[in-house]
Amino acid sequence: MVRDLFRNYVYPTVVFAGGMIGVGFLSLPYIASHVGIWLMLLYFLIITVLVVSINLIFCQISLKTPDFKRFPGFARYHLGKWGGAIAMVCTIIGAIGSLLVFLIVGGRFLSDILIPVLGGTVVSCTIVYFLAASIIVYLGIKIISRAELWILGFLVLSLLLVFVEGFSQIKLSNVLISNFRFQTSNLFLPYGPILFAMWAVGLIPEVEEMIVGRKKLLKKIVTIATMAVSVFYFLFILLILSITGSHTTETALTGLKDFLGSDLIIVSLLAGTLATFAAFITQGIILKKVFMYDLGVKHWQAFVIACFPPLILFLVGFDSFISILSFFGGFFFGIFGIMILMMYKKIGGKNIIIYPLSAVFLLGIIYELIYFIK
Repeated sequence: MVRDLFRNYVYPTVVFAGGMIGVGFLSLPYIASHVGIWLMLLYFLIITVLVVSINLIFCQISLKTPDFKRFPGFARYHLGKWGGAIAMVCTIIGAIGSLLVFLIVGGRFLSDILIPVLGGTVVSCTIVYFLAASIIVYLGIKIISRAELWILGFLVLSLLLVFVEGFSQIKLSNVLISNFRFQTSNLFLPYGPILFAMWAVGLIPEVEEMIVGRKKLLKKIVTIATMAVSVFYFLFILLILSITGSHTTETALTGLKDFLGSDLIIVSLLAGTLATFAAFITQGIILKKVFMYDLGVKHWQAFVIACFPPLILFLVGFDSFISILSFFGGFFFGIFGIMILMMYKKIGGKNIIIYPLSAVFLLGIIYELIYFIK
């Protein structure tokens, strides 16, 4: 009975939730400090409903699509060659954007660990981080990437230790004071980052392949995992804000060093560094294989195309964590959302669902495009 419970529910749910928890959520306390906790809560409620809806729709599509396909394959199967081509381009650009985010955050965490001891700069530490990760991507070593779920568990454990250690410093007034920093220009700021942090459609086929013979459980597993992650994210926001208040930083953990013991902060930063490092390797290997297997690019060329664009973007000045999350979350995931709804229409989806959700994604795309151009 217990074994069946773990096999049918617990393990697939943990895998989906663990895959969803990336580094995007580290930006959320900083955003909440600028828009206010109540507006942030409203966005969480709306986007959780939006993401659960899209996940359920994609579950339906996945169940009506041959196994062992991923998003470009889904788009090609339901929308034809043009759909597959657009999905492939967006997947590649979205992957490069994710690698850039991992590079920015991982480099900052590593610099906070190394600079007090060895000196150097954020740029030099980021280059060291990139070289170490890219070598593993080139060699195709999966040991670290396969441990990603355990590393994320280490990160969550370190956050629990932060809660225990920082309990005496928790002040509810720090959460509420963020309302006084609200500006009208930040009204739509939470949309892209929250969507980025919660987007995990690509994991649904993985979970479906885990539960062969029990596919009727897919929707329930995905819904439970999505809602659990949403609650975890919001509790994380409350934890960080209640300790750091108006001193909350873009990557959350770095702002804790002025409030908690240095040993605990180093542990948390190390956990964050390992989490981004494993994520970079996993995403890098996947993207390299996309170039090799789907586009016929040679190994070393695929490696260069996959790994070096994020580094080049970082070195030329694309190092704003929040801006990149907003753009990739609102723009590219918005395109994915609309394509999913187009696939849903192909399998007989209801217009009363398709058009309102498409309008939300389209408005998000327009906003992020205008905001990015500015």
